[in-house]
Amino acid sequence: MNNILFDINAAKQLDSQDELSVYRNDFNIPKFNQQDSIYFAGNSLGLQRKNYDFYLKQEMEDWKKMGVEGHFKAKTAWVNYHQSLESATSRLVGAKTNEVVTMNGLSVNLHLLLTSFYQPTKEKYKILCEPHLFPSDLYIVQSQIQLNGFNPDNSIVFIPSDSNGVVDEDQLYSLIETHKDELALIFIGGVNYYTGQVFNIAKITEIGHQHNIIVGFDLAHAAGNIDLQLHDWEVDFAAWCSYKYLNAGPGNVSTVFIHEKQIKKKPFRLSAWWGHKLKNRFVLQDKFEPIHTAEGWQLSNAPVLGMSVYRNSIELFDEIGMPKLIAKRNRLTAYLESAIKEYNKLKSTNNFKIITPGKPEERGSQLSVFIENNGEYIYDYLKSNGVFLDWREPNVMRMAPVPLYNSFQDVAKFYNTLIKCI
Repeated sequence: MNNILFDINAAKQLDSQDELSVYRNDFNIPKFNQQDSIYFAGNSLGLQRKNYDFYLKQEMEDWKKMGVEGHFKAKTAWVNYHQSLESATSRLVGAKTNEVVTMNGLSVNLHLLLTSFYQPTKEKYKILCEPHLFPSDLYIVQSQIQLNGFNPDNSIVFIPSDSNGVVDEDQLYSLIETHKDELALIFIGGVNYYTGQVFNIAKITEIGHQHNIIVGFDLAHAAGNIDLQLHDWEVDFAAWCSYKYLNAGPGNVSTVFIHEKQIKKKPFRLSAWWGHKLKNRFVLQDKFEPIHTAEGWQLSNAPVLGMSVYRNSIELFDEIGMPKLIAKRNRLTAYLESAIKEYNKLKSTNNFKIITPGKPEERGSQLSVFIENNGEYIYDYLKSNGVFLDWREPNVMRMAPVPLYNSFQDVAKFYNTLIKCI
């Protein structure tokens, strides 16, 4: 017999009390048997807004009518199109507008940032990283270490964790103290992609700075998911993609943050024409004159079409505000957590073990579940019944109830699908 808490009518009542439930109608939900599927994969790829092309239509029309003149005469001039994203992206992460710029893809941006901010010496050359670091980040770190003439095998300090990859933050802080004279950089994902653990960005940064260590973050799973105050926390640099919680479409552009204190130091950066001052950017010359904001890290002509979709999406976050999204996130994630625990109780099993920390401030819109037995069978069963989620070897299923478009009814339907499995 189904638990009354996860009865569809009970979930409908919860949705009726949710002021953000109206925003679900802004998104295209993939269908299963002609009904909305249960989409818990927003931590991998966010859903498409129904009016995703609001700005894209304008750029296509300006391109059609103006051709090359659109660079300076389009409704939003393409030459400075990145500036149309500055206000919303800066507010999203608690930054100043001169500290952010949208450009390139995430891994490219992380390479550019590490080229500037990983400046090892013979004494301080190591990089502190989380366990279960996202593979692309690991490859970036390894290659940057090699680029500087060091050996990755003895230059990366991994933070100890439990068997599931969850970090005890006191151990993290102790590790910084232990290696303070060797660390050139602390580089961590603000939210770990595998466990869903949220790191205390402010405290990590504070402790790193006490020992003259540069501190940077990959915020791919954090932007649009958790509260960020990058300027006030004095984070040195960060970058995030736009296609997970920010719903800008597959492979779309990334935004970087560089604290103004670091910008003023004028660190080395790779140079190309879009980072050059606009006044003489198109003049034949042989001296690079960088823009003295985050824009100075740009390399290439902006990908306007993709940025227009991002612009449309990011404005929705500006409209709602992160406090409301976080409040719903906490309620929705707790409801999903209850559904998983109720499943274990109903089946008289502990087969589903949530490895994501339980406190709201230590997790975002994700629960990672360790499945002791029949994990892939359960995952395949759920997928074949219209549930979108993510499987990570050897036995972890990731689920992300996103407050913008997921509902309490999604969770109830998930529970009622799961109990029919095994």
